[in-house]
Amino acid sequence: MKKLEIGTSELGVLAHMMRKVEFFTPLTVGQLDKVLPAIMLYSYEKGETVFSQGQKGDAFYIIYKGSVDIKLRQWLVLSKKVATLKEGDFLGEIALISDEPRTATVVCAEPTLLFTLISSDFKLVLDENPAAAAEMARIAARRKFASSHNASS
Repeated sequence: MKKLEIGTSELGVLAHMMRKVEFFTPLTVGQLDKVLPAIMLYSYEKGETVFSQGQKGDAFYIIYKGSVDIKLRQWLVLSKKVATLKEGDFLGEIALISDEPRTATVVCAEPTLLFTLISSDFKLVLDENPAAAAEMARIAARRKFASSHNASS
């Protein structure tokens, strides 16, 4: 993992991507403007783990370029690939609103660039908008429910 500088063109792409992420739709443009400066850009190599199932969730990610595989632990060591996420997809939203452990392991399927938002930065914005926080909690709960059902199939 390597931290990269975010230029003007990346900020434009990020702002556009965030408007398409269901998780951010409850936020106003002004609130999104407060979030943008806190977002970082990281580069990952193919096969590099972004985070592991069971770890404390501390960040949210939007895939800028590349793709990641979502894996769920089946037994002690074995894992099952349940999804592949690509450009514009997001992950880790449960970490933004709760302190629950990660529900899956995320591994880069190819060289990947991820926009990253640390949960403590995001919680400051949510504190200003309880209605948005409640809507995001509903979205995260729905995604968590879907994820747990994918694990059992």
